[in-house]
Amino acid sequence: MKRLYYNGKFYLESGKFAEAVLCDGEFITRIGQREDLKTLAFDEAIDLKGRTVLPGLNDSHCHVSAIGASYVQVDLYNCRSTQEIVEACREFIEKNPELCENGLRSMGWNQDLFAEGERFLLTKKELDQISTEIPISLQRVCGHVTSVNTKLMEIAHVDVNTPSPEGGTIEKDEKGEPNGIFTENAIHWIESFVPGYSDEVKEEFTIRALQHAQSLGLTSVQGNEVGGPNTTGEFRIFRKIYEEGKAKIRFRHQICFDGLEDMDTFLEGEAKEPIYKEGRLALGPVKMFKDGSLGGYTALLKNGYRGNPENKGVPVMDYPFQESFVKGVADRGWQVITHVIGDQAAEETLDAYESSFGEEGNTLRHGLVHLQITDRALMERVAKLNITAFYQPIFLDYDMHIVEERVGSELAATSYAFKTAEDLGIHVSYGTDAPVESLNPFPNIYSAVTRCDLKGFPEGGFVPQEKVTLEQAIDAYTTGSAYCEFKEDIKGRIKEGFLADFTVLDRDIFTIKTGEIKEIKAAMTIIGGEVVFKQDETL
Repeated sequence: MKRLYYNGKFYLESGKFAEAVLCDGEFITRIGQREDLKTLAFDEAIDLKGRTVLPGLNDSHCHVSAIGASYVQVDLYNCRSTQEIVEACREFIEKNPELCENGLRSMGWNQDLFAEGERFLLTKKELDQISTEIPISLQRVCGHVTSVNTKLMEIAHVDVNTPSPEGGTIEKDEKGEPNGIFTENAIHWIESFVPGYSDEVKEEFTIRALQHAQSLGLTSVQGNEVGGPNTTGEFRIFRKIYEEGKAKIRFRHQICFDGLEDMDTFLEGEAKEPIYKEGRLALGPVKMFKDGSLGGYTALLKNGYRGNPENKGVPVMDYPFQESFVKGVADRGWQVITHVIGDQAAEETLDAYESSFGEEGNTLRHGLVHLQITDRALMERVAKLNITAFYQPIFLDYDMHIVEERVGSELAATSYAFKTAEDLGIHVSYGTDAPVESLNPFPNIYSAVTRCDLKGFPEGGFVPQEKVTLEQAIDAYTTGSAYCEFKEDIKGRIKEGFLADFTVLDRDIFTIKTGEIKEIKAAMTIIGGEVVFKQDETL
């Protein structure tokens, strides 16, 4: 079908706009002024009534299945004390017995938001106040620390002699007893003892999450959902959803594997499914984890944490394994992206990447997800090696309040270096890491442009020299994210021959005050020339 979208303000590139776009099926065929395009043949004309239109926004890293799981889990994101967590969980168990009969799991608490004197990681002591009858695991908002109750440790036979899984820790109290805190790879192990959700429940909440993404103006998402130890996302669930046409948004998998043998099994089996050869579901890079989170004190830091330099974080992979794994994945022709928060994690990952390069360098577009704690030399090395950066500017909303306490003011001032990355020519994309943060792209753009938290603090922005322009932020969310998936020649711009993916805004992002950017909503989402979401029925 040929559709004409007219009377819009279509953003083409910095300083350039168009009034109308003609689409033929999935693609853009003509761009120009309304009167010129209205003389052409089309089946339907849609008046955008002066709305601003961006190329379809593309979240380069999130966790859609975890967003979906939050719909059937207790909400911990708004809890501001241990007592609020206990009460919220008790109430959820009482109101949702069918969801909790085999155990309770959730994610979202953050000790740094608790009252003074309560800013400590949850332990079995707090969780036992919720229940001693069913197993419970409550992950910190970052997903790199979880707290469990005594019942779950009993089921898993955890005691003082239980060794920590490789790449994770079982924390202990002053008496040497497990205190209920598990980090990194130990999380996957302990949660394996809590029964998962049925396929029917997973399909229902995954569809809901994908539709939520469309309602926010996203036309593409790149999600770390599947492979390795995963409690919510399943290949078969996503295949079924897309085979049956229950989602319109374009989705690219970021896949975890336990090792090369696991990957080869996948390549010989599920990777050959026809759904990945056409349509809107695609296979993407291998996703690895090098370290944890700053808030959970598990990010790998060269000089350790301020006030506790002996704690340098938790290495999820040791370097010999990482180097071997990266080379093996690259030999199979696959892209690698790696979760790195700390500067030590980034350095070791760059070493592993560089060791796998041939003479042509980073042809597979290996990338660093998060890339938070950096100095100038590290950023210059990222640029020199042509490594892609998967940034989440919205992290500043919380991190700006803790980063100096964690790493010191000098290193904090060179971290979250979004403008430096642009200046050095690094390929930059934006995502949210949702549900760690909201999937909403507009607070994310606001954070990159203002470097303020969502309350507008501090005036002028945190390390303001690292602010990017509005156009740079939009481009990172569009053509930058498309580059990460080797699609920059077909998506990420409003351009003839490109996919007809658009995000129509409820206000003009180019003329409003920057402080209002976070309030923008999607008025309409268009994927492949088709309207898949409409907020305002008058459009």
